[in-house]
Amino acid sequence: MTSGDVAIGWSEARDANLANWEDRVPLHEEAYGLDAYDDPAHLSDVVRHDLAALEPFASSVAGLDVCHLQCHIGTDTVSLARAGARVTGVDFSPAALVAAARLARRAGVEATWVESDALEARAAVVGDFDLVYTSIGAICWLADLDRWASQVAALLRDGGLFYIRDGHPMLYALDEDASGLQLRYPYLSDGTAVSWDDASTYAGDGTVAHTRTYEWPHPLSEIVNALIGAGLRILRLDEGTLLPWRFSERMVPVDGGWAWPAEERRIVPCTFTVVAQRAG
Repeated sequence: MTSGDVAIGWSEARDANLANWEDRVPLHEEAYGLDAYDDPAHLSDVVRHDLAALEPFASSVAGLDVCHLQCHIGTDTVSLARAGARVTGVDFSPAALVAAARLARRAGVEATWVESDALEARAAVVGDFDLVYTSIGAICWLADLDRWASQVAALLRDGGLFYIRDGHPMLYALDEDASGLQLRYPYLSDGTAVSWDDASTYAGDGTVAHTRTYEWPHPLSEIVNALIGAGLRILRLDEGTLLPWRFSERMVPVDGGWAWPAEERRIVPCTFTVVAQRAG
């Protein structure tokens, strides 16, 4: 449950979030269906979707150097490697990186793993990249999007691409427990975090010991303007109706994930996608 907006320093919030995400790792190793990666052809649904969205800008990731920010236990990173990329996964959770490395060995792919906050990634990661990639459910955990975007830009080679598909900030403003589409949480940002006290995670039935977390709302304008301010050129902005996790019990299963009931699907977006490029 949420306990409302709080003014909290980044370091304190980050430490609380890290303890929570460390707890999630063994739960997600069970819940993510990792046995599927024993099939050499298996890619995550997230990456299958994202590769199709990237195709007009990069017909293939094969042979590209790809940095995956906030990679968690590496399912999408491993999938990018299986699609032919040379991958570096970055995450702030040591336990998640251990799990990611274990999955990569099991899947028979090579990957580099770097422990770092996304806001400090340039200093931690060696080399530069053709593609910086962020998969879904990531930037709500970051307080400073201008700093985030500067890290993205600094990691890219001239002409390199940035890709993100994440939960839409309009979705995150909705009450996940309401009987209809009802606003509950802030859409606009004023620097304060939304505090949560919740033992569950978005995957599986297990619970965590460290229940307190902090998230920051980021309207679509803030996200896009942060990338523009970092010197990136926006090539594409899309909004979608499909989620890879069940945000609300009212969502229904559809091919590849979850969506609102058909009669509500056009009312509010579930995701946004941005493709941007560093000038070269």
